[in-house]
Amino acid sequence: MNPSSVIRLHASDDVLIATQQLLPATPVPSGNLIVRDLIPPGHKVAAHDIAAGEAVRRYNQIIGFAKVNIAAGQHVHSHNLSMGEFSRDYAIGQGVRELPKVEHPATFMGYKRPNGKVGTRNYIGIIASVNCSATVVRAIAGHFANRQTEFPNVDGVIALPHPLGCGMGATGEGMDILRRTLVGYAKHPNFAGVLFVGLGCEQNQIAPLVQLVGDHEPDMLQSVVMQAEGGTTAAIKKGISLVTAMLERANTYQREAVSVSHLIVGLNCGGSDGYSGITANPALGGASDLLVAHGGTTILSETPEIYGAEHLLTRRAASPEIAQKLIDRIEWWKAYTTRNGNQMDNNPSVGNKAGGLTTILEKSLGAVAKGGTSTLNGVYQYAEQINAKGFVYMDTPGYDPVSATGQAAGGAQIICFTTGRGSAFGCAGVPTIKLATNNALYERMRDDMDVNCGDLITGTPMTEISQRIFDAIVRHASGEKVRSEELGYGNDEFLPWQVGAVM
Repeated sequence: MNPSSVIRLHASDDVLIATQQLLPATPVPSGNLIVRDLIPPGHKVAAHDIAAGEAVRRYNQIIGFAKVNIAAGQHVHSHNLSMGEFSRDYAIGQGVRELPKVEHPATFMGYKRPNGKVGTRNYIGIIASVNCSATVVRAIAGHFANRQTEFPNVDGVIALPHPLGCGMGATGEGMDILRRTLVGYAKHPNFAGVLFVGLGCEQNQIAPLVQLVGDHEPDMLQSVVMQAEGGTTAAIKKGISLVTAMLERANTYQREAVSVSHLIVGLNCGGSDGYSGITANPALGGASDLLVAHGGTTILSETPEIYGAEHLLTRRAASPEIAQKLIDRIEWWKAYTTRNGNQMDNNPSVGNKAGGLTTILEKSLGAVAKGGTSTLNGVYQYAEQINAKGFVYMDTPGYDPVSATGQAAGGAQIICFTTGRGSAFGCAGVPTIKLATNNALYERMRDDMDVNCGDLITGTPMTEISQRIFDAIVRHASGEKVRSEELGYGNDEFLPWQVGAVM
């Protein structure tokens, strides 16, 4: 057996991680250990005997409790490891670590907007206020599908339909979230102009949306109301006319060299596996630290997937108030899942478990690694505008399209997305860099992956992979298309978070 066939992440860990399939009766060279079961790649093998009821550690953190006695060399997974209650030490602020700032930050080629923000893309967005206007939104955007040569500096016209906007309360949490999301996209620097399209009688009226957007470049924020225009055909015709005029202005924008301190980068993951917390996630964490050192901003999200590891973030909070905001969001989620008949430990998914993840604690500890080591400078609600610099947190679900939509609405101009199983995803209007956690995935799905992080297992230094990710961020922010853009993802991935009753 190759000596690198297992990884011990911390001297105090009770499990080792298989980097290749381990067969029964074979020895582990790193210690007096004989493998007792078939262990798939990315899965856990007991490093020593573990008694029933004992806590099991990975990353030197509790990932669950032994259901039964587990012998050294046995497979540790769902059949013998389960969740359990234990206290967490929030240690607020005790792990704050200020990174040295780079004297001369890197630059990328972006689109400067009149309000001082910078885009990584130059789109016109057609945003539905309600599901009823989705057909019109798609028809308007579709009219411009093959006219790229007429406006070479414009990346395209994007339709942003969604299933909400009516059958919900006109006020309250659900409507607040929807409006924050739509307004966030309308103000997003990746969109030179935006057209709101509504039906006319929906709960989510366009006039309040326009008012919430506030100041905007003249004539680059427009609206069409179908009932006022005289129906579907008339609304489509009016929308095409308004977008044509906006395209003329949008085409005058050109890329210019700007500091990466203007970048807000969303940190996301989907289809995680046993390697996620070893390779791509910590490597992305290193890239996050690099961005922060260069003056940029990074957003960690997916609250159900940091549950159980939130104490690692509160330790890095810049203030007790910031830490408390995160704790409050965890408590909100506990209440939210309870009233919907679920539990916070319903995760991991079937695919996650097949990849070696057993409990939400284990998954969360790996997911938090995407946030690097720098100080937590802010905690935001879903789709809230990010106004802090450095590393911040946004409360979102773990569901990829909803989470990424919230990050984009908050201002992220680019998203980094780690995956071990091979998630097929791309965020509308915001380039999404796909990071593979293992070599086998990267080779098998190269058509979908942008960066390989799996070679960390075969000896590439973590710092080199983090730099590789940072360089990819700069390159794709400057205009090089990511694979999901080449493949046409994004048209169906705009999905605001639906909270509350459907009426």
